[in-house]
Amino acid sequence: MSSKTATKEASATKPVDPVPNGMHTVTPHLVCAGAAEAIDFYVKAFGATDICRVPGQDGKLMHAMIGIGDSLVMLVDEMPDFGILGPKAKGGSSVTIHLQVKDSDALFDQAVKAGAKVVMPITEQFWGDRYGVVEDPCGHQWSIATHVRDVSPEELQKAAASACCGESCVA
Repeated sequence: MSSKTATKEASATKPVDPVPNGMHTVTPHLVCAGAAEAIDFYVKAFGATDICRVPGQDGKLMHAMIGIGDSLVMLVDEMPDFGILGPKAKGGSSVTIHLQVKDSDALFDQAVKAGAKVVMPITEQFWGDRYGVVEDPCGHQWSIATHVRDVSPEELQKAAASACCGESCVA
């Protein structure tokens, strides 16, 4: 029996985990103009771990995976011939990737030092988080937050109404 046949037989009898170790139900899959450079940025900005890179024949990344905290993020280079475009090529994105961390101020500053553009400065928000938003060099937006205080549902409702339309709408 050849080793290929033995491998096929072993894999046929071993159950496959439908959700591979480390994957979550929702995993962002980012399209980047320059995915290799994006990975380097994410390592500097967010402390990401470079897990794997699968280049195509042209050297562009067909698939890549990084880890940020306890989550995985998949990446791919833009492939215009297949309609696979990043946010800058599409004029922006309505998606924000959220990072819930222990020290949002430190990570926010680290991201800005690595080259992220500040979209919303980090401040304490009415829902109880220190929260800010940055945009990476590929055009993806990342919110960064640390929970600093618990807010009751009643307090949240009142604060949200006040934030949206001022004290005049708060009963």
